[in-house]
Amino acid sequence: MDTIFRHRSIRKYRTTPVKVSIVEHLIRAGSRASTTGNMQVYSIIVTKDKTMKEKLWELHFKQDMVRQAPLVFTFCADFSRFSTWCNYRKANPGYDNYLSFFTGAIDALLASQNLALAAEENGLGICYLGTTTYNADKIIELLKLPKLVVPVATIVAGYPDEEPDLTDRLPLDAIVHKETYKEYTEADIYKIYHQREESDETKKLLEINNKETLAQIFTDNRYTKKDNILFSKKFLKVLKDQGFMENE
Repeated sequence: MDTIFRHRSIRKYRTTPVKVSIVEHLIRAGSRASTTGNMQVYSIIVTKDKTMKEKLWELHFKQDMVRQAPLVFTFCADFSRFSTWCNYRKANPGYDNYLSFFTGAIDALLASQNLALAAEENGLGICYLGTTTYNADKIIELLKLPKLVVPVATIVAGYPDEEPDLTDRLPLDAIVHKETYKEYTEADIYKIYHQREESDETKKLLEINNKETLAQIFTDNRYTKKDNILFSKKFLKVLKDQGFMENE
């Protein structure tokens, strides 16, 4: 369990291949994750081929760890398999709606975390890519995903070629609410974010980006409203095109 507390996002990888037995172990670990109704409404696409990784590198905004890491796992919400089973068993599936997509996404993300933990237990490094949903339409085309299958997360894995520092985390008081949710006061916000805002790393970021506060770096540079709306519209179209928006 101590592996959890040593987690680092690895962005540089050695070329050492990962044994097939280890890859199978990681996938088996993913398959043991909690799942809604024991349906396992997710699929995992394993990419090793250099040409395919090059294409995924393009779709993940040219993040070099996609090229370097020997393994790329794409986790998909998948109601295609379950619905096909229903059709072959004289059952009428009703999973072409948003709730079903969300159920599949939860299952896929739980499986991805299990796989990530197993990878680190076996000496591998991993990095979660938050870019999967941004270009979901193109990933669907590349990986030949059928209707009712949508990519929701990607993890690259391999033997690390770096040992970065642990990333800071907010204090537990920032994320834990006892019995009911407690809204944050200005004093709470100061206490929660003070250490991060006053770090040397933040001061460098503020200088580089010519910003007054760390929050502005997130709202103005990293995750802007304009981009959020753009990618939201793209992803909602993906859900519709993949058959998950029959909500009437």
